[in-house]
Amino acid sequence: MAEGHEHVSEIKYEKPLWWAFGLTSVFLIAEVIGGLITNSLALLSDAAHMGTDVIALAISLFAVRMSRKPPDAKRTYGFARMEAIGALVNGGMLFLVAGYILWEAVGRFRQPPEVSSTGMLVIAALGLVVNLISMRLLKAGSGDSLNVKGAYLEVWADMLGSVGVIGGAIIIMLTGWTLADPIIAVLIGLWVLPRTWTLLRAAGGVLMQSVPAGMDLDKVRDMMLAHPGVAKVHDLHVWALGSKEPVLTAHIILADETQPPDVVRQSLATALTAAFDIEHATLQVDAASAVEGPTHA
Repeated sequence: MAEGHEHVSEIKYEKPLWWAFGLTSVFLIAEVIGGLITNSLALLSDAAHMGTDVIALAISLFAVRMSRKPPDAKRTYGFARMEAIGALVNGGMLFLVAGYILWEAVGRFRQPPEVSSTGMLVIAALGLVVNLISMRLLKAGSGDSLNVKGAYLEVWADMLGSVGVIGGAIIIMLTGWTLADPIIAVLIGLWVLPRTWTLLRAAGGVLMQSVPAGMDLDKVRDMMLAHPGVAKVHDLHVWALGSKEPVLTAHIILADETQPPDVVRQSLATALTAAFDIEHATLQVDAASAVEGPTHA
């Protein structure tokens, strides 16, 4: 039942995702054109970041759509890993874009070009409005869905980039100091790189079946061992199908061989859901005698 509720939550916020995706996509094109016309590297830098927002929103929409597909004979876990694969693609593109911006900025420090600060200011201000609208659309779902929360944080981050570009445009208008443009571009690029690395690490952790972030495997083991019906826990593995949906497998040895294995299994599964939000638990429960086998003289 919990899995069904999770999918309902994803579908519930699909419409705001589509609106945010449409607004951001349209303005991305306008911002790229405006950056080329005004010759503003900071504006192009912000456009590159907005491009990653479009990708992030597309990934979120794709994840919502794919979450509706049930597992089949070849994909017994469904399509949950597509989210991590998309994040790797997104992260790789972010690294390339940030690297190019930093490289281009070095050349502009040596020979600052003329920048149309008025056009830069107008376009960045419009971008800020688009970001604020998108944030408003996604805010409600950000508290219920990690998928929507990721998209919300991307747009929130781009909003800060737009504020930076607006600040640079004002500085150029008031002082004529065109070096403000590449400086802001570098700051945006340097700010993007750590976020990109975090994104890649998270995606890599999912694909490598690492223990989900924020979960302590020792605490999971201790909780299971504290159960009165459990003597030992072997082969404990915890991983995640996507950014969420933790999965656990373990081999349990009964403390009391007279206790029904199904009772212990169900009790442990309920406790794991309550304590760690682990709803997919596969537990092999055996009596100690069954594992050790008969003794020989």
